[in-house]
Amino acid sequence: MADQRRLHLGAFMRPIGIHTAWWRYPGSYPDANFNFQHLARFAQTLERGRFDAFFMADHLAVLNVPIDALKRSATVTSFDPMTLLPALAVLTEHIGLIATASTTYNEPYHIARKFASLDHISGGRAGWNVVTSGNPMEAQNFGREDHLEHAMRYRRAREFFDVVTGLWDSWADDAFIRDVEAGIYFDPDKLHVLDHKGEFLNVRGPLNIGRPIQGWPVIVQAGASDAGRQLAAETAELIFGAAGRIEGARAFYADVKTRMDKLGRDRNRLKVLPGAFVVVGDTVEEARAKRAKLDSLVHYESAIASLSVMLGVDASGFDPDGPLPDIPETNASKSARERVVELAASEKMTVRQLAQRAGGYSGLGFIGTPKTIADEMEEWLFTEAADGFNIMFPYVPDGLDDFVDLVIPELQRRGIFRHEYEGQTLRENLGLPRPTNQFFDSPRNETRFYRHKRVCRHK
Repeated sequence: MADQRRLHLGAFMRPIGIHTAWWRYPGSYPDANFNFQHLARFAQTLERGRFDAFFMADHLAVLNVPIDALKRSATVTSFDPMTLLPALAVLTEHIGLIATASTTYNEPYHIARKFASLDHISGGRAGWNVVTSGNPMEAQNFGREDHLEHAMRYRRAREFFDVVTGLWDSWADDAFIRDVEAGIYFDPDKLHVLDHKGEFLNVRGPLNIGRPIQGWPVIVQAGASDAGRQLAAETAELIFGAAGRIEGARAFYADVKTRMDKLGRDRNRLKVLPGAFVVVGDTVEEARAKRAKLDSLVHYESAIASLSVMLGVDASGFDPDGPLPDIPETNASKSARERVVELAASEKMTVRQLAQRAGGYSGLGFIGTPKTIADEMEEWLFTEAADGFNIMFPYVPDGLDDFVDLVIPELQRRGIFRHEYEGQTLRENLGLPRPTNQFFDSPRNETRFYRHKRVCRHK
C-alpha cells in the first residue's frame, strides 16, 4: 500500500464554523471564536486526530448587511490570525497553521515578515492562504471608496506573490555563520537585495528575518474563477476548493492540474482540498436530523443577508417564494456567485430555500455515519476529485469531537489516512518539497517554482 493515495485533511476554522447557526446548536460554545482556551483545545484535538492543518480564514471588515441580520452573526468579530496562530504554535507540535492574508490590503514586506516569523516560531508549520479580498467593505477600511476590479486584483496578487517569495529568499540558508572569534555574524555574500520595481509594487528588501524553516511557508489559494485557477496553477501548493458535486470537482481538479502541466510544474506538488461540511451520526437518519435541526436555527434575515453576500447583489427584495432571478456579473467573488446560481438551477429552489441553504452551508456536505462518510471521501480520493478535504464542523465541540473520534479511525482502518505524522513540518506532512532559493544554491533546496517573467522584474 506504499503507493496508495491517502487523504490530507485541513480543519476550516472561520475562526470556528461556516454555518450561520453553529453557535446556537444545543451544547455548542457560543463564545468559542473569542475564547482562547477553547481554541487551544480544538487545535490540540485536531492534532490528536492527525489533521494536516488548522486553517483560519479571515476578513478585514464587518459584513455590509442590515443590522437585523448582522446582529445574528457569531463571526462579526474574531482574533487576528497572525496573533492567534503563534500562540497556538507553542501549544502544539505537528499540526500546520494556515492563515488568510489579503494581497489587496496588505504590503508584501509585512506579509513576508509575519509568515516567516510564524514559520520559525512553529518549527516549520506555517501556511499562507493567498487571497485577493472579495468584500467591497474592506476597501473603505483601507482608504478606498471602491474595490479594485477583479482582474486587477489578480494581477496585483501575482506580483505580490513574487515579491513575498523573493523577500523570503533574501538570505541563503547558511548565511548566518555567527563566528564568535572573528566577530562576524553573517556572510554578506549570502544576502540578496530584491530591489523589485513592478506594475503595482516597489520593494527594496532585504527581509530582516532569516529564510523560513520550510524555505517558504506552504502557499494556499482558494479562488475558483478562471483567474483564480491560473494563479493557483502558477503558485499554489494547496487549494481550498469549493465543490458541491463530484463531477464538478473532477473537472476542477483536472483543469488546474492540466494548467500546471502546461506551465511545467509537477502536478503532484499541488493538493486540492475542497471544503466539506460534515455531520456525523450513529445512523444516516440521525445525522440528517442533526443537520435539519442546525438549519432550522438560521433566521431568514440572516439567511437572505448571507445569500446577498454570496451573489454580490441585494437579495432582500427578491420574491421569497419565487425562483432566483437572473443575477448580473459583479465585482464580488465570482466562484461563490456561480456556485449558488448553479445550486438554485439544479435543485429548482425558491429564494427562501436557497437563502436557508446559503445561511447554513450550500456546498459539499457529507451527512451520515462514519462508514458512509468514509465511503464518500474514498470515492472522491480515488476518482481524482480531491486529494483530501478542508473539514467544516457543524458546531463545537461535539461536531469536531465526533469527526476525530469516529470518522478518523474509520479512515485509518481503510489505510487512507495516517496513523502518525510523517515529519515535523507542514511540507513534510503534505508531501511537498522545500522550494529552491532563487538567488542562492543550497543542498537543502529541492524544487523550483514557476516564475511569471512579465510581472516579476528584479534588478
